[in-house]
Amino acid sequence: MNKLSIKLIILLFFATFFSTNKMFSQSENEKINALIEQKKAFNKTNKNIMVFKIQLYNGNETQAYAIKRNFEVDFPEYRTKIIYKTPEWKTHAGNFRTRLEADRALNIVKLKYTGAIVLEEKI
Repeated sequence: MNKLSIKLIILLFFATFFSTNKMFSQSENEKINALIEQKKAFNKTNKNIMVFKIQLYNGNETQAYAIKRNFEVDFPEYRTKIIYKTPEWKTHAGNFRTRLEADRALNIVKLKYTGAIVLEEKI
């Protein structure tokens, strides 16, 4: 075989390889885009959203309301709520979208309310 034939064979090999590689990456991108669209559709129909709250107190009713009033004075930027789950009353603060956001708020809240913890809740 002469040098021209060898160069032509090598050129054909690389052309075939690169075109196959390009087709493969395009089909992978299409699959990824389809999965992203499926996830978006699922999120629209699935209304169970996880939120994070800070639990300030867990105990009797009188103390739960007292903690709520004090907390609203100390931290007016957070929404507070009293919840009754037999047999205890709970004082919760905030609806945080991420655990990181809740933990950052917890670090500030714990300076005054040392027993505060972060809870995860489906809404």
